[in-house]
Amino acid sequence: MALTLYSHPLSSYCWKVLIALYENGTPFDARMVNLGDLEAKAAFKTLWPTAKIPLLEDGNEIVPETSIMIEHIEQRYPGKLRLIPQDPPVQLSVRLWDRLFDLYVMAPMQRFIAQQLRPAAERDLGIIGESLTELRNAYDMIEDRRGNHNWAVGESFSMADCAAAPALFYARIVAPFSSSHVNLARYFDRLMARPSVKRVITEARPYFQYFPLHDAIPAHFLSDAPETA
Repeated sequence: MALTLYSHPLSSYCWKVLIALYENGTPFDARMVNLGDLEAKAAFKTLWPTAKIPLLEDGNEIVPETSIMIEHIEQRYPGKLRLIPQDPPVQLSVRLWDRLFDLYVMAPMQRFIAQQLRPAAERDLGIIGESLTELRNAYDMIEDRRGNHNWAVGESFSMADCAAAPALFYARIVAPFSSSHVNLARYFDRLMARPSVKRVITEARPYFQYFPLHDAIPAHFLSDAPETA
């Protein structure tokens, strides 16, 4: 049965699931959803009442929530790379870091971006300030607790890294890393070099013009040219 992923190329949460699919070359049909179109949103809402993207359709089964989608894909369509390891303690670590990246990096980043979509006079400076503080606190937590592993949990790419890549890509635009975030910066560079991550960024390029902080996106992400020092 073919998988269908309803998504949008700019969505960080959509990137998370796309990275998981691309890591194992899992076949799926892509359906782009424009939630800014009220008619399209109403039609999409008939699939799932929250009308949030991404949304995974597997035959007659609808699967919401990105972490659950990745677990569903892992169980039903396993590939060579296990995104959720077999060892129970490691599984818990992967799920923990997945939650940490979603709740403490992705969420404040999105709250900040939501304010940038409002007219300048209507932006809530309190939310903006709180979001930046939360991101910097999250960076410190990651720097202190992630260690020197290649990936979020040990030496194998996992669901936690699928969450980390889009969260950190956009968060770094909102709140750049400081000079004290050495391990975090190295981890970020490793993520950005991953083929699955490069692919979602490439697919998003035609839409970056609609991102409210487009001018702050580093130039090397806007083309295939290598990063310059």
